[in-house]
Amino acid sequence: MLRLGTVILGLLTVEARAQPAPLTPTMVSIQAEDVQLMAALYQPQGAGPHPAVIALHGCGGLLNALGLPSARHADWGERLAREGFLVIMPDSFRSRWLGSQCGISDRAVRPGRERVADVLAAKTWLQARGDVKPGSISLLGWSNGGSTVLAAVRTDRKPADGAPDLARAVAFYPGCRSQSESSSFRARLPLLILMGEADDWTPPAPCRLLAASAAARGEAVDIKLYPGAFHDFDHPRRPLVQRDALAFTATGSGRATVGTNPEARADAIERVPAFLAR
Repeated sequence: MLRLGTVILGLLTVEARAQPAPLTPTMVSIQAEDVQLMAALYQPQGAGPHPAVIALHGCGGLLNALGLPSARHADWGERLAREGFLVIMPDSFRSRWLGSQCGISDRAVRPGRERVADVLAAKTWLQARGDVKPGSISLLGWSNGGSTVLAAVRTDRKPADGAPDLARAVAFYPGCRSQSESSSFRARLPLLILMGEADDWTPPAPCRLLAASAAARGEAVDIKLYPGAFHDFDHPRRPLVQRDALAFTATGSGRATVGTNPEARADAIERVPAFLAR
């Protein structure tokens, strides 16, 4: 008869074998408009050419205290690389000697300006590589990075570099208010917005309006709202907590709830790779 300890050890061994080994990103440098951008690169297996993703961090920045992509970024970087995408994550803040911007209202690095320039620099860098499909580069961003996605996909922000344009874009819980209130917003490429219905940091109502208005004009903009989900719903392991001293929140109180929603996260994990350009 097997002892209980032996059975548990066997189960743990099987579970450990089922988990793929972590992928370690390579830190690279990209020449942007006004700065040398540090960026984390996740590479898929094989020589390629591969589809690629430019992934944009939120207001907290890209890296943790150890100088590695924080949990959400590492989780998505590894997942997408295993799906066959080459993933580049520019660090728009630390490259400019800035820390977290979540509590700062007057920001030196803005989604609609400096960060859009960073997107173009990353696109140019990717399209110079022989292992990237130049016409299959998607854009993805979280929160402040999601707001950058909205700015970058506008028809009036199309790059004039003569190279293939970005192919598709995904925005996780972006701030949509300024874009939804702008009569000039037009999306030039397919855009997917993913948000929690309970988000009290970047409220879903302006994003719902933006998506509905774009769809009425015939633009390929879709929104997926997750019932009961808050900001950071796709984080791999964040319990629900309240954050304070935030510069921009739905109520203006500076407080918002963040944390993982397993159902919403599971849906996003399936939905995003299927949507991105191949």
